[in-house]
Amino acid sequence: MSKLILTVDDSASMRMLLKTSLTAQGFTIEGANDGVHGLERIQEVNPDLLITDINMPKMDGFGLIEEVRKLPQFRGLPILVLSTEFSDEKKARAREAGATGWITKPFDATKLGAAIRRVCP
Repeated sequence: MSKLILTVDDSASMRMLLKTSLTAQGFTIEGANDGVHGLERIQEVNPDLLITDINMPKMDGFGLIEEVRKLPQFRGLPILVLSTEFSDEKKARAREAGATGWITKPFDATKLGAAIRRVCP
């Protein structure tokens, strides 16, 4: 069965790029355009994995991760951060919020697929 991934990014082109490259690898993709929308969508689609950007309007990725981790049904959900940010401070903050891993944009589709399969077998 295909894994369902929710991608949360304020860039429509990045959401489309993720959908195209991950669908080609056999994943099913749903999208949201910011953290607030992502929090709504996660409860609607019940994904196997969440991929989120950090810098977004309304609610950033850190806030989204923290809110998702408060929901009992998503405490164990793998969460990957996909961001142009790469500082150790931001990565540590994401881990403290509950992120499983961090991938820097621009991403390599094959490596992203491998990371997904590693955290979401």
